[in-house]
Amino acid sequence: MRKLFLFLLVALIALVTACSNSASTNEQTDEKTDQQAAEEDESKETGKKVEDNQKEEKEEVAQPFEPLAPSEDAKPLKETMTEEELAKMPVVEAHGEDRTRKTPVGETLMEGTTDETDGILKDYRLVAYYGQPNSTQMGILGEMEPEALMTKLKEQTQAYSDADPDRPAIPTIELITTIAQRDPGPNGKYYHMTSEEDIDEYAALAKKHNAILMLDVQLGRDTALHQVQLLEKWLKLPYVHVAIDTEFHVKEGQTPGIDLGSVDGSEVQEVVEYVSDFVEENDLPDKIVLVHQFTDKAVTNKQLIKPKDNVEVALNFDGYGDYGTKMSLYRKFVRNEPVQYGGFKIFYNKDQPVLTPAEVLQLDPNPAIINYQ
Repeated sequence: MRKLFLFLLVALIALVTACSNSASTNEQTDEKTDQQAAEEDESKETGKKVEDNQKEEKEEVAQPFEPLAPSEDAKPLKETMTEEELAKMPVVEAHGEDRTRKTPVGETLMEGTTDETDGILKDYRLVAYYGQPNSTQMGILGEMEPEALMTKLKEQTQAYSDADPDRPAIPTIELITTIAQRDPGPNGKYYHMTSEEDIDEYAALAKKHNAILMLDVQLGRDTALHQVQLLEKWLKLPYVHVAIDTEFHVKEGQTPGIDLGSVDGSEVQEVVEYVSDFVEENDLPDKIVLVHQFTDKAVTNKQLIKPKDNVEVALNFDGYGDYGTKMSLYRKFVRNEPVQYGGFKIFYNKDQPVLTPAEVLQLDPNPAIINYQ
């Protein structure tokens, strides 16, 4: 009996001890779980505050420009166009295909694309004068003195603000900063740069007039990324953006101006990502990358071009000639191969006829950027 009593006593003590340890463990587990939950809540709250602060900081970086206010008697596009024009693209743009619009009149963001930036093109339109100040053969910038140029540019820009008062237009200088040439030059890359003094002059001109400055690169045999990197000094200015002239980018054995060049979508995307990172690193307003396209092959693998949170992308049709051909090629290169926004170039001396703002704004989609050469 005594042995049985001792055995039961030992078993009881072991059971009590086990229960005590289990309760202690459960309490510790509960405490640990509560602590982890509190830490996770604190982490989420901190993350939310950081995200909110980042959003606030981004919103505080203002876009430095001044759109031209529409005239008092300017009427919205929808009041100046017929029901057929509102529902259908122009006959010449459709070029025998279905005329149903993909993008409603007045909107510039293309069907199937989004814009996650705080960028200019969400609410405004750019009207640009293109060229190089030391050449009368490369655009209007070489044909006029700077102040006279700005006077004429503002007149042209005002015409677009009046034609579409819901999307005021901003005067823009598109300055060719790297010029393709037929001689290989000292670097063997078939281009030379516009002087720093000239770039500085037009940067100051844009700032003085609350305008946008678009720095255009023509590439030669160089890479698009390297040529944009050459412009870092000016890209740090909040009102400076980038344009790529794809037709002047040639391969080994080819010569700019003789052989028609091209840029692959992957090279454009390198520029987009570089500019996006540059905006972030330098606390700048969101920027635009404008891509010029003259022919089918000027931009290959276009599907690889993806806008970023800090970069808007516009594809600009560059052809000249009769308005029917220009409009149908805009449909082919821009509307039917959407990237994000569309651009349309007008040649004062080569187009027949020179389209009016009202005619340009009938295009599907409405161009977000119109540049004049």
